[in-house]
Amino acid sequence: MVKAKYQDVLDLGETLNIQDGDVKVEDGKLKIWGTAKTQYEKDLLWDAIKAIGGDSPSDIMADIKVADTSVYTRHTVKSGETLGKIAKQYYGNPAKYQAIFQANSDILKNPDLIHPDQELIIPNLS
Repeated sequence: MVKAKYQDVLDLGETLNIQDGDVKVEDGKLKIWGTAKTQYEKDLLWDAIKAIGGDSPSDIMADIKVADTSVYTRHTVKSGETLGKIAKQYYGNPAKYQAIFQANSDILKNPDLIHPDQELIIPNLS
């Protein structure tokens, strides 16, 4: 029953290709663990858990580690995107585009010039 409740979370884990993942049901609680590629993917899983169970769900326990803690995530630029749009997607604030620009200063010389298929580092914000 509890596994079915959180099926969307389990499906997301598969989509994100969570490594060393496992799922068990014990004492009516769903226990999940695994390793996400980046903090962003871990956040996506937690957002999915909270969307179903609320901010402090009592019927699920998750232990999700992060393989690459050096970045928040990596993003491949799509046609029509701007650093502001990308910053809004990951941080909820387009003004944070400067952090993305600075983290990619080796490949970006102008924050207004990004190109499709460039892979950008989306940095952790402290």
